[in-house]
Amino acid sequence: MGLIRAVPSFRRPIARLEAVIGAKRFAGLLSAAGEFRAGFVGRTIWNVNSTAVGGGVAEMLQVLVGYVDDLGIAIRRLVIHGDADFFSITKRVHNGIHGHGDATGLGAAEADHYSRVLAANAVELLDRVQPGDIVLLHDPQTAGLAAPLVDAGALVLWRCHIGADSANEVTEAAWAFLRPHLTEAYGWVFSRRAYVPAWMSPEQVWIIAPSIDPFAAKNQELDRGSVRAILATIGVVDDPGGAGGPGRFLRLDGHTGHVERPAVVIADDLPGPRDELLVQVSRWDRLKDMDGVLRGFAEHVAADRTSHLALVGPSVANVADDPEGAAVYGECLLQWRALPPAVRSRTLLVTLPLDDVDENAAMVNALQRHASIVMQKSLAEGFGLTVAEAMWKGRPVIGSAVGGINDQIAPGTGVLLPDPTDLPAFGASVRALLLDPELRARMGAAAHAHVRANFVGDLHLLRYAEAFATLIAGR
Repeated sequence: MGLIRAVPSFRRPIARLEAVIGAKRFAGLLSAAGEFRAGFVGRTIWNVNSTAVGGGVAEMLQVLVGYVDDLGIAIRRLVIHGDADFFSITKRVHNGIHGHGDATGLGAAEADHYSRVLAANAVELLDRVQPGDIVLLHDPQTAGLAAPLVDAGALVLWRCHIGADSANEVTEAAWAFLRPHLTEAYGWVFSRRAYVPAWMSPEQVWIIAPSIDPFAAKNQELDRGSVRAILATIGVVDDPGGAGGPGRFLRLDGHTGHVERPAVVIADDLPGPRDELLVQVSRWDRLKDMDGVLRGFAEHVAADRTSHLALVGPSVANVADDPEGAAVYGECLLQWRALPPAVRSRTLLVTLPLDDVDENAAMVNALQRHASIVMQKSLAEGFGLTVAEAMWKGRPVIGSAVGGINDQIAPGTGVLLPDPTDLPAFGASVRALLLDPELRARMGAAAHAHVRANFVGDLHLLRYAEAFATLIAGR
C-alpha cells in the first residue's frame, strides 16, 4: 500500500446555494466559475492534507471539493502518510504557530525526520501531479512538499488554517522550522492578516476566511423529532420518547442516513429533554481548553442553575494527526472524577464515533441544535469554524476573543470573552444568557443572518478562484 491516499469526493449540487445566498450572489459565482474554467483547460487542482476525517479542515475540504467538481472543474484530494514521530513533530509546530508549547525545542533531528517523511510522500505525489496543475497544501504537515512540487512544474499554494495574533519566541521558532520548506511556494493563504509572518511578501499572500456548508450533515435542517431521536440514540439525553427510531439526515452522496451508533458517554446522570444543555464541541486539544470549560462550569455556573454541561469531542482513536487527543481526554476524565458528586451529576464527557463521517456530523448537528448555549472557550484559535456552525443554527455562542472567533461573533450575535482564562467572567456570561431566553433568541437570529452574509461557501470559492487565476496568469 502506498503512502499517498486519494479521498473519494461526491459532487455537491451547487444550485442549492441559490436559495441561501440569493440570485445575485449565485449568478456572480456561476459567472466567475465559467471564466475560471475557460482558462483552466487541461489542469487539475490538488488539495493535500494530513487526515481524511476529523477536524474542520477535513470537513471543509470534503464540501468545497464537491462543489468545485459540480462546477465542472477538475479537482482531487489526497492525504499524506506519516508515522507517530512525524505527527508529534507537526503537533508541536501547530501549537507553536498558535504561540503555545515547546516549538523552541525543535532541532536538527526533528527537521531531518520531518523532511524524510515528506520526501517519501513526494515521490508518490509526483506520479499524479502534472506540470501546470495547482496544488493547495494544507497546514504544517504538508509544507515540506512545496519545493519538490514546484521543481516538477506545479503551481503551489500553502494554506495555513492556524495562527496567532501576535508573535512571541514560540511562534518565531515554529516559523523558523517551516520557513525553509515554504520559500519555494508561489504563495500562501491565511485566514487572517494578523497570522502572516513578517518575512512573507504581501504580494504573495491571500486572506481567505473559511466557510460552512448549509447543506452538510453538520449544518442541514433537522426537525425536532430527528434531533430527539439522535440524542437518544447516542445516549446524551434521557428521553425515552425520542427513541422511536434512528434519527434521519441527508448524506454527502444524497442518500438518507440514520444515526445508529452510540457515543461513549461518561456521566453519573443524564439531562432530560427539557433541561438546559450547555455544549462545547471540539477536538481534545489543550488549546480548546475543555478542562477550563469544565472548571468554569463547576465553579461559577453549577451552583446557581440546574443546567447540564456536555464536553463533546471525537473518538480519540480515530484522529491520526493529533497525538495529544487521548492525553487531553484522559486529563478531562480525571478532572471529571474529582468533581463534587452534585456537580459531576450535571456534567458529561462525550466522544463521538468517527467510523461514519456523515453520521458523526449529524450527531454534532443535533447536539448544537438542542443546546441552550454553545461555547468555544479556546485559548488560541486559527478560525474556529464550530462557532459559525452553531451560529448558523441560531444558537447564542460564548467564545473567546482569540483568532478567527473575533471575526465570527459580531456585536449582538454572541458573547466574546476578552480573557479566556477569566473563569468568573465566563461563568457570569453563561448565567446571564441562561436567565434571559429572549436575549438568546435575538442573538441566535442575528447570528444566523451574520453567517449567511459572511461565511457561506460561495465567498470562499470566489476568493480561491481569484488566487488561482492570479497564479495561472503570472506563471
